Amino acid sequence: MKIVHVNDVVYKYATGDPSANGGAERYGWYLMRALAQAGWSATVGVRFALREGEVQVIDGVRFLGLTRLAHFLLDWSALLKAERPDWCFWQCADHLWGPAAEIARRLGVRTAFSTMHDLDVQVRKALTARKNLWPLHMWGLQRSNVIFIQHYGQRDYLPSRLQQRAYLLPGIVPLPETITPHAARNGTVAWAAVIRPPKRPDLLIEIARRLPSIHFVVCGAPRLSHWDAEKIERIMMQLRSLPNVDYRGHVAPDQTVKAIGNADLLLSTSDGEGFPSVFLEAWAAGTPVVSMQIDPDHKIRDHQLGQVADTVEGAVEAVRSLMASPERRQDMGLRSRSHVEEIHGPASAVRAFGSAVASVSTKL
Repeated sequence: MKIVHVNDVVYKYATGDPSANGGAERYGWYLMRALAQAGWSATVGVRFALREGEVQVIDGVRFLGLTRLAHFLLDWSALLKAERPDWCFWQCADHLWGPAAEIARRLGVRTAFSTMHDLDVQVRKALTARKNLWPLHMWGLQRSNVIFIQHYGQRDYLPSRLQQRAYLLPGIVPLPETITPHAARNGTVAWAAVIRPPKRPDLLIEIARRLPSIHFVVCGAPRLSHWDAEKIERIMMQLRSLPNVDYRGHVAPDQTVKAIGNADLLLSTSDGEGFPSVFLEAWAAGTPVVSMQIDPDHKIRDHQLGQVADTVEGAVEAVRSLMASPERRQDMGLRSRSHVEEIHGPASAVRAFGSAVASVSTKL
């Protein structure tokens, strides 16, 4: 089977570019690599980082420099005509998915859409820019042969006629060879995300203020397009001024993973997600998660991989109690590591992907 994807940031992750950021793009790289190693022919189109026609093969994935025509859809069409893949892969809600999926279908290419946020399948809310173009994203979902979801709760958001096309695709996380015992950790709470409104950095600031004796390590830079200048300036000033917060700005992906692996806990204050890749990175490193609200398929609660809090007060108490008990953290950390080994390895994702593809093929 042959599959194509177009994403420049996937190429950045593949090459170890320290400027790479974005959970969806990181997952796109892990998935393409896993499929290639399982025998798929995987090609990722790159619009800007490679010259036209330039090819680089990294861990079995073929990266191809596109022609950079007048519009993305022209590049997309040219790629599909040249490569003649069996499948194309698309991540995240976008008004371009509608025409892109239609082009693929007319060229005989099957289409796989991958949800990376709960809003991706809440169609009228899906687009953060050009919100009035949501019918184009809906068009894309309707033309998708497969809709990959991150957790079963996302299936319920889909229109009922599309739910039968939804297949669970587990996240992938590389496993560190060793994990640091909690008795030897550095006594910090890690927070890692692009700083934008849904991540609720204001709640991070409030929690840190209420826990002055606990040190927080914050990895992430603001995405300025999501804020008015006055608000982001106030947020950043508060982060930098708190004496118990080590604000590091944008951090290379490997250094973010290192910070999480050395921390006692990962704190998530987000009020909107899909299945956060940072959760998987924390669990792979044996780091429990304290999350406000976000708990896809109740994994944290049901498997005891940390604690879920609905309020600032609850999050403060969860952090305080877990920081005081390395034995509890160690137990949660070992359970977390075992969970991702079993559910979130490359082989699990490839099996799920292949099962969905096979199901579609038998219906045609």
